Amino acid sequence: MHTHLRLALATATAAALTGGLLTFAASPATAADSVKVAKADFNGDGIGDIATSAATAYVSGHKNAGQVVVLYGTKTGVSSAKRTTLSQNSAGVPGTAETGDQFGYDLAYADFNGDGYDDLAVGTPHEKTGSDTNAGAVTLLWGSPSGLTGKGVDVPDPAAGSHDYWGQELAAGDFDGDGKADLVVSASTSTLYLYKGGFAGNGTAGSRTTFKPPIQSGNDSSPYGPMNLTAGDVNGDGRTDLVVDGYETHTSSHWNTNYWLPGTASGLRGATAKALKPGIITAIGDINGDGFGDIVTGAAWDDRTSDGRPVPNAAKGGKVSVTYGSASGPAATATGITQNTGKVPGDSEKGDGFGWDLDLGDINGDGYQDLVVSAPNEDLGGATNTGTVTVLYGSAHGVNTASGAQSFAQSTAGVPDKDEKNDLFGADVKLDDVTGDGKADLVVGSYENGGDGAVTYLPSTGRKITTTGSRALSASSVGVSTTDIPQFGAVFAD
Repeated sequence: MHTHLRLALATATAAALTGGLLTFAASPATAADSVKVAKADFNGDGIGDIATSAATAYVSGHKNAGQVVVLYGTKTGVSSAKRTTLSQNSAGVPGTAETGDQFGYDLAYADFNGDGYDDLAVGTPHEKTGSDTNAGAVTLLWGSPSGLTGKGVDVPDPAAGSHDYWGQELAAGDFDGDGKADLVVSASTSTLYLYKGGFAGNGTAGSRTTFKPPIQSGNDSSPYGPMNLTAGDVNGDGRTDLVVDGYETHTSSHWNTNYWLPGTASGLRGATAKALKPGIITAIGDINGDGFGDIVTGAAWDDRTSDGRPVPNAAKGGKVSVTYGSASGPAATATGITQNTGKVPGDSEKGDGFGWDLDLGDINGDGYQDLVVSAPNEDLGGATNTGTVTVLYGSAHGVNTASGAQSFAQSTAGVPDKDEKNDLFGADVKLDDVTGDGKADLVVGSYENGGDGAVTYLPSTGRKITTTGSRALSASSVGVSTTDIPQFGAVFAD
């Protein structure tokens, strides 16, 4: 997920926590939508598609207006040949591309109108409404046999004026278990809005409720509130649960933490929140094959603040925590993984950013979800912030850190391009089946070419990830303007 737009990534991951406030730019996206591997299918052909964005792209001369790009899966994976690129100036898309809107800041997919095609929810938190510069907007773009065509509707802010950044974070799932897709929307405050029962063609939902997890609210100048939302079934009851990341309210330090909120027949309630390990990015999937979704959380910061104070549950170079699911929700114990754990590739070095982004998917079809973790601030070949991604395989005993791990950088044989300063390979990562063979392939976002961005496709052989058949998609190849810093591939939809 996510930390989605990371203009300050190179320095943010090293900065850690100061005075309880995390100095990351925003929050990343990512994660499986249920215990089973999530797969977006906007055109209904049975092959997974990837939705990404270039939220700071120029559109018709407007800086940071933003674009959304859908890469359609084929038997040979994703490429720039089969894709849709949309902005608020595209026919049928609500609104108008304006300077600073950041259309595509966050993305979430589900079949919101129940027609058999996945749809895309698009957050535009800097949309201006009247005199309110950062009012925000949420747009639903409908899927069809042709994929996303640009036809869509707005989801109006029900409390305009009481908060800013409507659409800052999004999460889709079936939180009440009625078989219809629901949508959670956040703004700058801690209050979350749950739209239940699917959406009609005009954007009207079956119902709308609110809930408030125990995290700090933000405001127009400090737009924190929920910093990441992750959907998945942790307790195996058939209802989607929600993990909310933010700053806790129980101590004076206000450290970053995550809260698990179980789905119920009536939806989600803040009063049922259970505290989890800290981390800015989360994924949910069944790693050990026991039928319960496991929670993986990435805390990419170092173990000490810039002024030398220790950071709770952190590690030098970054850390990933795995909390296994059970019938009662998150289990009491958690496993910590760093680059110094077992035979995990690499070494834990200050500022690596290990755990900056992560995702889950079954690469080898053995029924266990596998884990990909990025470290975009990893230094390689004398260049800083080049980036690596690590693949760890699931097993009946959980994440296997003793054998089978893989590591990829742009200097890895067969991976397109090369290690360059500030490429930030692994700015976002996704494990989805984009070839239709039932196995998850790896898609990696980066800040290639000074922030233009790129998406690298690494297929599954059916046993592991391979560089054979890999390809890189540049911003210009998918119709994104490379004026300034568009950040193509910095956000993948969950």
